[in-house]
Amino acid sequence: MALPGRLLVLLAIALLAVTFAEHEVFASRTEEQRRDNVYQVSKGGPGSLKMYECKPKCEYRCSDTKYRKPCIFFCNKCCKVCLCVPSAFYGHKYECPCYNNWKTKEGGPKCP
Repeated sequence: MALPGRLLVLLAIALLAVTFAEHEVFASRTEEQRRDNVYQVSKGGPGSLKMYECKPKCEYRCSDTKYRKPCIFFCNKCCKVCLCVPSAFYGHKYECPCYNNWKTKEGGPKCP
């Protein structure tokens, strides 16, 4: 067997191993955890936004601040990672745990 053929076989085996590992992680979730995830995504919870919805949500969130440009920049950055933006101009970060828990290197809040 030539070297490229062996490499392909090894790559296929590695891919199968990764697939099985992902399946085990998903299967180990409890039914309640799966239901909670479906509920959050379908009912507008954390991670329910589409990428194209970030810009208008962030423009609304940052519309009542005098630091509008940096607010919109960081809000969009956070939204693209978390797929969630809190509903009010200020506060309400508990609605988006990812958005709320993302911190700067200094330990301050990353997301406005």
